[in-house]
Amino acid sequence: MFSFIGLCSTQAVPAAQKSSWTSFLKSLAGFTGDLSAMTAPPFILSPTSLTEFPAYWCERPELFAAIADGKTDQARALAVLKWFISTLKGQYTSRNESMGSEKKPLNPVLGELFYGYWPANAARGGKTTLVVEQVSHHPPITAYRIENLEKGVILTGHSAQKTSFSGGSIIVKQVGHAVLTVSLPSGETEEYLITLPRLRIDGLWFGSPYIELAETNYIQSSTGWLSTIEYKGKGYFSGKSHTFKATLTPPSHIHTSPHVIEGTWHTTSKDLHSSATFHDVTSPKVEITVAPMEEQGEWESRKLWYGVAKGIREGDFESAATFKGKIENEQRQRRRDESAGGATWELKHFKHVEHDPVYERLGKLFKANPPTEDGYVYLGNGPRSES
Repeated sequence: MFSFIGLCSTQAVPAAQKSSWTSFLKSLAGFTGDLSAMTAPPFILSPTSLTEFPAYWCERPELFAAIADGKTDQARALAVLKWFISTLKGQYTSRNESMGSEKKPLNPVLGELFYGYWPANAARGGKTTLVVEQVSHHPPITAYRIENLEKGVILTGHSAQKTSFSGGSIIVKQVGHAVLTVSLPSGETEEYLITLPRLRIDGLWFGSPYIELAETNYIQSSTGWLSTIEYKGKGYFSGKSHTFKATLTPPSHIHTSPHVIEGTWHTTSKDLHSSATFHDVTSPKVEITVAPMEEQGEWESRKLWYGVAKGIREGDFESAATFKGKIENEQRQRRRDESAGGATWELKHFKHVEHDPVYERLGKLFKANPPTEDGYVYLGNGPRSES
């Protein structure tokens, strides 16, 4: 591992931060276990809390709404796959484009909240709302709910990360899943179980981290259609960044050829059978609408982290560290007070369940691993923003 550090180029690292970046790399090289508790150098921090990340699921809200317009099981399964692939750019490459490299998001505090919405229009029908809550701090778990009630499309999920270091890269195992439900005109409800891909963070030795997706994730429909998405990234010597292959296979009672989609998830892809463009995310995304700062509560992300985010954006890392330390110390004291009083934190918008029945039922259809997972049930008590 020493040879990697010796080869490390720090051209992308600010001059004042080169020493701390080299120390960080040495710490990584000798670290075993989960990396999530490690303190990253200030210049690699993002001014955005991890609670804002579920908004990436719907930065193209017209694709989310269009799922309900499919006239057949197959058409809806394809629409779900198209929407899912179109979320990956925002989730996994947008920081590189806007900030020059991947940044470590702010680690949310227990009970942190993020609310927002995408306004109604002709393309997407009704308003689409987002409710996010940090439901656990150790380990960090974020639960979210996205709804377009007029279209009858709802996404509920939770995510956590287990990180390790291997072969010069940070490996991130995403823990959790999402369930998409579609209310059909017949009165029936269609369900889709969405598992999460693994991540590999490369470029550490050059001070410009970037994410590659790895291995495989699945989207299993209650109608039997299964999307299998395989990710292939850029290797050390060869390969093209952000490539994928998605195969949509029919249920056993339907005799038709699978749909095969190939391309790069951060730009475009094609249906190999028809050669038609399948997804295209080269156009601008739709930003989420959030309440003005003065109208936000103290637990809402942008208000809670305002001082930290301001310091990071202005390059005043000392100020950012001071505000960050104050928030973290307040949280530690809150946990000590709860422990001393025999109290536990009560969640606001979600209820934890040990076993998610939808995960278990749909997971059996493709032999999901693990065969069971916990989940978070939305309580239906999110705020209602003005349209």
